[in-house]
Amino acid sequence: MKAVLQRVTRASVEVNGQVVGQIQQGLMVLLGIAKGDDESDVRYIVDRIRTLRIFSDEQGKMNRSLADVGGAVLLVSQFTLLGSTTNGRRPSFDEAAPPDLAKRLYEQVAVDLRIGGTPVETGVFAAHMQVALVNDGPVTFMVHSQERGEWRNSSCNNPSG
Repeated sequence: MKAVLQRVTRASVEVNGQVVGQIQQGLMVLLGIAKGDDESDVRYIVDRIRTLRIFSDEQGKMNRSLADVGGAVLLVSQFTLLGSTTNGRRPSFDEAAPPDLAKRLYEQVAVDLRIGGTPVETGVFAAHMQVALVNDGPVTFMVHSQERGEWRNSSCNNPSG
């Protein structure tokens, strides 16, 4: 599972000219589901979305999480994150999960975020969407569930914290 997390002051997604989801302060999350992804990948991605300290504190340091600032998530499915551009001129999507699995896991990410108290808006799975956002910083991170390591505690992963 791959996710692009963009810290935003606002973001929205439209389908057929109608806004289907919008947020103010929080994270715009583009989510790609890979073959072989399962509920453990969902748990990892949800945890990273909620707890990565990528929001500024009073001193301007990235020291606050989405949960700390009470931010929202705009979650948009994006299978193109699994595209490979290494061969030829046309991307290959062989690593992308089949639509039924991808939809189920995408929806589970939204549910689990909501259960954890995070307001979530979504796009429409498999629809052609127009996304608009104001990236705050700009701050953008890639999270890949297959590259996860052992997390001892949050201070171990921040050299300044």
